[in-house]
Amino acid sequence: MLRWYQAKLAKRPLLTQAVTTAVLFGAGDTLAQQAVERKGFRNHDVTRTGRMVLYGGCIFGPAATKWYQILQKRINFQSHNLTIAARVAADQLIFSTCNLALFLSSMSFLEGSDPKKKLEKNYWPGLKANWALWPAVQAVNFKLVPLEHRVLVVNIVSLGWNCFLSWLNSSK
Repeated sequence: MLRWYQAKLAKRPLLTQAVTTAVLFGAGDTLAQQAVERKGFRNHDVTRTGRMVLYGGCIFGPAATKWYQILQKRINFQSHNLTIAARVAADQLIFSTCNLALFLSSMSFLEGSDPKKKLEKNYWPGLKANWALWPAVQAVNFKLVPLEHRVLVVNIVSLGWNCFLSWLNSSK
């Protein structure tokens, strides 16, 4: 399976990572609805899962792929540890803050609700949760994982994270 994935990555990296991200965003929402909210499959909100798939595949997957390429190209110091720390800082202060705002706003727009209210209610709790998890994940990711597999690592960890995001987004 990994060999097949690597072949797809080599041939069409952006598309492969976008599709992988879409699938895993959908899986995260399904986990949220079934394991956390215990909706049961009869009450599963397929439209909500569709919104998550759309966001993951069309926005997050391509954006994260390009973002990691930018970090790899632009943030390099003589000290490997300083490079890792600077990449994590940039990731958390620039990408994560913008991505969370874009996620909550776009979900609100797609749901037909008020993005401003959603941001006021959910942005700060989401960002605090992000900062509790992602700096450590990204430090390991940037230090040990080759560039072409970084989005995959994020996507795997994101199964739980997307479950949380979906729950956060849908909380009343």
